[in-house]
Amino acid sequence: MKNVFLRNSVMIACMLMVCETNAELRDTLSMREVVVTGNRQATDIRHLPATVTVIDREQLISEHRTSVLPTVMEQVPGLMVTSRGVMGYGVSDGAAGSISLRGLGGSTKNAAQMLILIDGHPQYQGIFGHGIADSYLTSIAERVEVLRGPASLFYGSNAMGGVINIVTRGYDTLRDTVMTGVTLGAGSWGTVQAEASNQVRKGKFSSTVAAHFNRSDNHRPNMGFAQYGGYVRLGYNFSTNWKAYADASITHWNSSDPGEVSAPMSEREQWITRGTANLVLENRYERTGGSISIYDNFGWHKINDGYKTAGGAPQTELFRSKDDVAGLSWQQYAVLFPGNRTTVGVDYQHIFGHAWYEDRETGETITNRNKRDIQSTNTHENEIAAYIDFRQDIANWLTLDAGVRYDHHSTAGGEWIPQAGIVVRPIATGELKVSFAKGFRNPTLREMYLYKPANHDSLRAERVLNYELSWRHRIAGGRFTYGVNLFLLDGDNMIQTVAMRNVNVGKFKNKGIELEANYRVHKNWSISTNHSLLDMETPIIAAPKYKGFLSCNYSSSRWAASLNLQYLGSLYTAVGASEQKQNVCLLGASASYRPTAFLRIWARGENLLARKYELNLGYPMPRATVMGGVDFSF
Repeated sequence: MKNVFLRNSVMIACMLMVCETNAELRDTLSMREVVVTGNRQATDIRHLPATVTVIDREQLISEHRTSVLPTVMEQVPGLMVTSRGVMGYGVSDGAAGSISLRGLGGSTKNAAQMLILIDGHPQYQGIFGHGIADSYLTSIAERVEVLRGPASLFYGSNAMGGVINIVTRGYDTLRDTVMTGVTLGAGSWGTVQAEASNQVRKGKFSSTVAAHFNRSDNHRPNMGFAQYGGYVRLGYNFSTNWKAYADASITHWNSSDPGEVSAPMSEREQWITRGTANLVLENRYERTGGSISIYDNFGWHKINDGYKTAGGAPQTELFRSKDDVAGLSWQQYAVLFPGNRTTVGVDYQHIFGHAWYEDRETGETITNRNKRDIQSTNTHENEIAAYIDFRQDIANWLTLDAGVRYDHHSTAGGEWIPQAGIVVRPIATGELKVSFAKGFRNPTLREMYLYKPANHDSLRAERVLNYELSWRHRIAGGRFTYGVNLFLLDGDNMIQTVAMRNVNVGKFKNKGIELEANYRVHKNWSISTNHSLLDMETPIIAAPKYKGFLSCNYSSSRWAASLNLQYLGSLYTAVGASEQKQNVCLLGASASYRPTAFLRIWARGENLLARKYELNLGYPMPRATVMGGVDFSF
């Protein structure tokens, strides 16, 4: 099945490539391809040595999903997100929502090597150092930009495998207007989703307000999930050169985990609250621009580890924690001479975490626990870094880029982070990119202070070197775009537990190839496909050797429909002596109809072939599921 899927998709791409028959450059669409994630400033993607995939809001909301992660997984070759039910990823033991790219990533229990950003600000759990998947909601997102490969030059620790940057819904139209939208949906397993938003632009002032509520019983007993929260953003343009905005979000969810089907659990529950707050001042002139921002990502967590349903006893205590990742970021670019952009920046980050156990009945803190052996329950670390990036267009066909960052961690010490790349544009519609980048991840509070293997005396940063060659081409007047990437990741100093102590001993080498193509067949029809082949010296859980996606889309003034197929080949759910892997083929579809300008009726189905599969070991995924609902806009 994998070979047939890959062969057919490649044949489609090859047939479409012969469409370039005229020499006129009608590539106006790609001329406007601008991203902010490549170097923290709006930049033409054709001049960046890095590979960036952009998923706009139209794509994000087309499937009416509450989380951005399933859509991002489909659209980005090599990116994998685990799940365990219809809705809700959860945290702690048995949780899903681990994110990996090119074989680098992390679980929801251990530190992550993929960094999630919201408007360029890092988002991760301060104690354990991983992202919290249920926090990344479609309701706040204008678009998502995914940079494949290390991005530590601009974003520091945790960006070893790449970054996922969620760009929030700042409303920046030139005319005064008010827009309000409401989405309501319901479907399989008692699943309900609701979202309401309002956007205003009045003179120099703009605002965005959104609220959401989601819940599901999911497909197994004792697997309920319920979430609610909101987002607000206020902006003001002082002049054509200066503007500012402040935004904040908060979301709370309760989830239950029934455990593996072979060893069911009772009372395994989590109560989680996560929030963000940002204050940003931006400037933009003809030859310089930049921003200064203050940000905070925080959370409170209460977790009941539960007990084995067969013969176990209820927990007498609950795990409690709170964390905070706050920082200050300044960056400014200047055009020193024609074709140049030099960017400098300084980042400061304070990471705080407090973990403890409390008596379930009295609420009192338990100070002496041999079971878990917590080494420290209240600690913090600081990071400060400075970087410079120099990009120069030598000619209209050649761009050179080089930069370096120095990052100092209050316990792990300092780390130099170099990056360099060359972009060659032999034709106006194609780019050949060669790049080198170093990524790193500083040890987390858990690895240094929490539980018996903790080691704060000698742990240092994990490191990876990435070598990449890519080609991207737009033909047929920009209606057909394809790209090919070759990469090699060489990592060392990986933190592992040896003889009950965390030490830097691990090494790995990952290499692979990625292919993506998009074709606008007609004004109403489009086809998109992406594929990745990954070769790992040591397989890891939830990083398939092959991943492919093929989608056919139709849209008109009233109708929209999509049919997609996703294939995961050699997906490991367990490694080592108990190795387990499987092949997964998933069919999905969605459709919507707009009877009036203010109303849209929609439906979607997932796993329509009712395949039996697991992404987390012991957690069978639901068979065919359906959702339907309505959108109101006025």
